[in-house]
Amino acid sequence: MSPTRRTTLKAAGMLSIAALAGCTSITETPRGGNSDGQNGSNGSGNHGNESNLPGGNDSGGSGDTRPAGTGGPGVVISDTDDAPELPVVPSVELTEDVATDEHPPQLRVTITNESDRTVRLGEGRDVFFQYVADTENYLTLLPTGDEYDAEPGCWRLAEPIAITEEYRMVTLEPGASKEELVDLYATPREDACLPVGEFRFEATYTVLSESMDSEEQAAWGFSLSLE
Repeated sequence: MSPTRRTTLKAAGMLSIAALAGCTSITETPRGGNSDGQNGSNGSGNHGNESNLPGGNDSGGSGDTRPAGTGGPGVVISDTDDAPELPVVPSVELTEDVATDEHPPQLRVTITNESDRTVRLGEGRDVFFQYVADTENYLTLLPTGDEYDAEPGCWRLAEPIAITEEYRMVTLEPGASKEELVDLYATPREDACLPVGEFRFEATYTVLSESMDSEEQAAWGFSLSLE
């Protein structure tokens, strides 16, 4: 059963390099959403939510999706794209595979420059899946360490998240890596907590030349299964 649709996470999309830094904006299409803005119109997977209501069944029965003693469901990385044809190679791993009252599920995104030249990569938040929603806009990934209005153990956002309008760059020396942690939240459209099902996350990686007059670009992503 699909979750009841109430409100849509609003976050800024990719902006041009000329965008003014420091402005804030909320838009209808979140980072990582479909380019036509129709998030959820052709989604796959069954995103049931009855088992994720606070105080749900912890018994571990056959229909239970909440691991005992956690704010479940459990999370696994079910699919990862091949490395893009770029000088950089992204990867993702789980650092917290279930939600508890102390923390939501968490992932680590790492980017490695495997070329013999220094690269400049954008957009600096998108490439680490910060503020990127799944293609159906049920879940979103937010930078670890910040405080968000969400009930502990449930981890559903109470309000949309506004982010600054700026195009950030990441510079990587040859052979260097950079990593960031992101936490998994349900978007405000959810009536329950973290929904079960399969969820696809995708970001665009843009590698700019030193003069910034040419670029290489490719999409890369992964899928999470909550069950």
